Amino acid sequence: MDTEKKRLIFFALIAVAMFFGWEYVMNTVFPERATRAKTPAPVTASAPAVQGGASDASAKLAVQDGAALARGQRVSVKTDLFAAEIDSNGADLRRVELLKHGASGEPGKNFVLLQDDGQRTYVAQTGLIGDGLPSHKTEFKAAKTAYQLAEGQNELAVRLEAAGPDGVKVAKTYLFKRGSYVVDVKYEIANASDKPVSASAYYRFLRDGVTTDGGTFGSSTFTGPAVYTSEGKFQKVEFADIDKKKAKYVQQSKDGWVAMLQHYFATAWVVSPVQGASACAVQECRYELKKLPEGLYSAGVIVDLPQVAAGAKSEATMPLFLGPEETRVIKNVAPGLDLVKDYGWVTVIASPLFMLLDMLHQVLGNWGWAIIVLTVLIKAAFYPLSAASYRSMAKMRLIQPRMEQLKERCGDDRVKLQQAMMELYKTEKINPLGGCLPILVQIPVFIALYWALLASVELRQAPWLGWITDLSVRDPYYVLPILMAISMYVQSLMSPPPPDPVQAKIMKAMPLVFSIMFLTFPAGLVLYWIVNNTLSIVQQWMINRTADKEGVASLKS
Repeated sequence: MDTEKKRLIFFALIAVAMFFGWEYVMNTVFPERATRAKTPAPVTASAPAVQGGASDASAKLAVQDGAALARGQRVSVKTDLFAAEIDSNGADLRRVELLKHGASGEPGKNFVLLQDDGQRTYVAQTGLIGDGLPSHKTEFKAAKTAYQLAEGQNELAVRLEAAGPDGVKVAKTYLFKRGSYVVDVKYEIANASDKPVSASAYYRFLRDGVTTDGGTFGSSTFTGPAVYTSEGKFQKVEFADIDKKKAKYVQQSKDGWVAMLQHYFATAWVVSPVQGASACAVQECRYELKKLPEGLYSAGVIVDLPQVAAGAKSEATMPLFLGPEETRVIKNVAPGLDLVKDYGWVTVIASPLFMLLDMLHQVLGNWGWAIIVLTVLIKAAFYPLSAASYRSMAKMRLIQPRMEQLKERCGDDRVKLQQAMMELYKTEKINPLGGCLPILVQIPVFIALYWALLASVELRQAPWLGWITDLSVRDPYYVLPILMAISMYVQSLMSPPPPDPVQAKIMKAMPLVFSIMFLTFPAGLVLYWIVNNTLSIVQQWMINRTADKEGVASLKS
């Protein structure tokens, strides 16, 4: 194999490796960039000493965590958004299907968010800590085994009751609301005994550590718990860090939320909602992330409840979010909850890009057309810069005959040829790197839009037209990647060939290389690239046409 071919293969491999490895490096070497907020150093703290003792409450809870989930009678719940099941054992929310979102790869079926079917475990669990009070292992009873939100009904309350110590009764009520992914979980403690009752309530998610999202070319989305407080801001915690007991997060606060995240969907116990009082307004709550037996992980919060006097009643409510990471939804649930929609380290660009895309969708009613219009707007914004670059490329194309003459005069003397070429560039006021600017300008926007499309559940299973029924996944027939390759090839024909023959061959191979890489990219992203290339071709053609008419002489100014 001759030297030129070796160099060609080498440079091609370098280009591919750089493209494939970029996101992997940014997420592996600089994982802190994926934390979507500027936060102070994570704070760890010992358990607070509060009434009843949060340390003691946590210890009592740990004693009960040794066995697998027991199964009791199921209470089914059907609303406009959920098909849910509550287990009588602990009155836990064991299964939740989202009726407005299709299953991955099977849009005709409901997406299952919570489940305990033996293969996967992901449930919302609560209980009380106190002498004889009902925990997640206590048997509850409901008046019915099936509840349904009726037509014209805005709220549906599902009440389950259990007996506590002598003279104490506890009720746990799930309040489902029409059109809302927030379920209010309320405890009622009726103390008919002759002495006061002290209690703590725990709210947590139990989930296995299985992650199924491998991402694209090393760009995987986060799966695991997260804690948000006003002090520590948004803090994601890897399952691996919990395993190693290296989890760093704020452990006590009067506000915030604790969540379990995965691609497109999230669940969160909301301590301080946008509307309403914080559950920890009186004293600080304790956030707790830990590993449990049976390969499960717990992410929750412990709230110390006001003491219930003899003969009195007390209520405590904690909002539970169960749903998609839709920006318009999560921003109204709790402060900082919009951060679960993770754009990675390009948030500063991706977030406003999606806001503009969402505005366009509100007008056009189709995400595909919104992407096309967004591309036009981005192209218009960068028009002056790209026009200057294309004029430089047009000049390069016009002086190609003179470049060939220089090559003939200089022969094999590469140093002399380079000097002569630089002198020609200086005379004609040409920047040989000017033609690279359009690509360099597009790269940050391209990466940001990639993450916006990757993280936005709004585009999940969103159709455009014809065969494109889901803009968040690859084109099933690879039509868009082929069209993108064609557009890139046309662009290469309109651009002046690099003076180095090896570089020229690399540029000719780039349309093929990129089309292969884009085969698995989201259709929405490939659509953006095609429209952008098409607009670039039109712009470059117009500039080339003007340059051809004016000639080299007029371009010297």
